[in-house]
Parts: sequence; structure tokens; C-alpha cells
Amino acid sequence: MNLLESIRIAMRSLSANKMRAALTMLGVIIGVAAVIALMGVGKGAQQAIDSQINSMGTNLLFISPGSTSANGVRTAQGSAQTLTYQDAQALLDPVNAPDIADVAAEMDSGGQVVYQANNTNTRILGVTPDYSPVRNYQVQEGDFITQQNVQSSEPVAVLGANVASELFTNGQDPVGQNVRINNISFKVVGVLVAKGGGGFGNQDDQVLVPITTAMERLQRNQTAAGQSVSQISVEVGSASQMTAATQEITSILEQRHHIPYQQDDFTVRSQQDLLSSANSVTGILTLFLGGVAGISLLVGGIGIMNIMLVSVTERTREIGIRKAIGATGWNVLSQFLTEATILSATGGLIGVALGVAAAHFVSGINMGSSPLHSVVTLSSIVLATGFALAIGLFFGIYPAYRASSLNPIDALHFE
Repeated sequence: MNLLESIRIAMRSLSANKMRAALTMLGVIIGVAAVIALMGVGKGAQQAIDSQINSMGTNLLFISPGSTSANGVRTAQGSAQTLTYQDAQALLDPVNAPDIADVAAEMDSGGQVVYQANNTNTRILGVTPDYSPVRNYQVQEGDFITQQNVQSSEPVAVLGANVASELFTNGQDPVGQNVRINNISFKVVGVLVAKGGGGFGNQDDQVLVPITTAMERLQRNQTAAGQSVSQISVEVGSASQMTAATQEITSILEQRHHIPYQQDDFTVRSQQDLLSSANSVTGILTLFLGGVAGISLLVGGIGIMNIMLVSVTERTREIGIRKAIGATGWNVLSQFLTEATILSATGGLIGVALGVAAAHFVSGINMGSSPLHSVVTLSSIVLATGFALAIGLFFGIYPAYRASSLNPIDALHFE
């Protein structure tokens, strides 16, 4: 008996019990749809985080302060005040750091921003003019912070897109208006182009001010070596210069900080390090979501085995007749495996359609401050469909073997 004949007989057998066949496929349908939808959400989260990290700029190195230790208890990385504005200026030395293209220091804090009756609590960043090209920030209207603003410690501010929309709700142009940051008046000189947010914070929910203004008016963190900063961003000329630039940064800061007498004074991380860490977390999350959804596929496979065993019992006499007129055990085995495969394949195809539709439906739903994105890839479709077929074959083997091993005489006498 050829394959086409087996498929024809299988379809005839399944169509005789349409409701039972549909309910049997339901577990596979739900399993495949869940795998595709959840893996699509995980993949979408991964791409969103990658996009956000890449939007920070290109060929970046991030220098963070080290940790502090009190009574033998060490705090988290970045809790110490070991980086200074003077450190950032020292890294611009073309003799000792020829691979460094640009440097931008920042001082991170938070505060209440008020305009008339509107207010918002947001992130306040003290930055230098180089922060715009290094971190890929563009001004939608107005101007960015200038060197004159920094030198004179002027009370000016550049608003993120979200902050501007929350404070200026009546369509008024923010540029030229005065806002109050922690009860200090600042003149708005610009509004940034929207960049979006995600797992690393919303880049539109912040206010930028001159770093010297932040030091003198908003947050005074003076150390023996100078005014402390939260982070220093370094732009390198090309990806091939990242290793050399890291060594140059380490050498300069070790000399300035007298590292032989200290530990965990600073940490240098590359943009690729952030991407690798983020991809590792989202990859594990995606596999976990796919694994949870795959459990329902196993349940669907058990349902296929159960129904196939019932089918073997109902068709015992049919099996006996077929064997009596010359059908071999392999013919019977292949027949029942074909039926199990058709059930799982049909359920898989329907599940693919429902999974893609579900992924499309959830995409764009707001989860907190950022929309949920889902990306359905060909690999997830192939994986889910292939797993469904494998489940159907695996759980169909035992009923098919049981049918093929029936004794023709006993089968003919079965009532």
C-alpha cells in the first residue's frame, strides 16, 4: 500500500469522527499557537533592547565608578564616587589616548520639574556639549547645551520628548519658557528627538542641563580629586580600536587614582558587553516561554495517543480482516502512524495561523511605559511545527505498534 492510499484511508477514518478528531487536534493547536506567540514576544523584547542599546551611539565604552565597602560589606558597582569631571577631561589627551575620539561625562540625579500647573518627576542629567554626538542625541527644536552654557554654569535645560509633552499640554512651544527643577528656575533651550524606551530606561523621560550647573546647583558631590560624576561615555574611532582604547583608559585612570592602593575603583564596559548581557537574558526568557508553551504540546500528544488507542480498539475487526487478506504488520503500523501524523500536522498548521495572529494582536499593547512588540520568525514556526510532528509520531508509535501486533484470528473474533 503506497503513501497516497494510506493518506486517503486515514482521511476517511478521521472524517468519520470529525468532532473527536477536532478535539484531539485542539491540544496541538493550542501548543503550537502558544509557542509561536510567546517566542514572538520574547524575540520582540530582544530586538527592542538591542535597538535601544544601539541608539545610544556607536563604538562606545562606558566607564562607571567602583563599589564601596563598609564593615566588610561591599556595595553594588557604581556606588562609589571615584570618577570625576577631571578624569573625563584627562581622557581627551591625544598623546596618551590616541584611539579615543570623544568623551562625555554625565552626572545622574532625579528631580521634580514644574511648569505652571503641570509637573513631573524625572531623571536630571548634567552633561557636556559632547554628550549629543557621543550618545546620539538630536535636537528636534531649539539648541543643545553649548560650551558657553557649561563654562558659565547657566541655568538652561534641554527637555526629553516625554517631559516636554507632559509639561506643555496646551501646544505651547517649550523653547524659551522657564521651568523649575527642584525649585530652581531653568530656561528651556531645546527639545530632544524622541528615541523611545525599554529595559534600560526611557531615553525620552529625562532633562539635560549643563554639567557644571548640576554640580553647583543641583547636586554637590565634591571629592579630593575633583567633582564626581556618575558615568563617563567614551566614543572610539572604530570597532577595531575598542581593545586599545580600553587599555588607554585603564592606564590613564590607574595613574590618576593610584590603583595599586585601591580595588574596584572603576569599571570599563563596552557597548557589545551590554548587548551580550541583554541578549543572554532575553534568550533565556524566550526559551523559558517556549518551554512553558511546549508543555501543552506534550498534553496534545498524550491526547493523540489516547484517541489512537481508542481507534485501535474500535477497529480491531477491521485490522483482523486486513491482515487476513494479506496486509502485513508494517502496513497496519504505517496506516495508524499516518493518521497520527495527519492529526498533528493539521493541528500544527492551524496552530501556526493562530499563533501568528495572536502575536500580531498583542504587538503594540502598552506594558507600563513602553509598547509590547512581537517578532515571529521562520525559525520559531519551523521549530513549533517540527515539534508538533515529532510529538504526533512519538505518541502515535505505541497505538500503531499495538494495532500491528494484533493476531488476525483474535481480531476477527473480537466483539
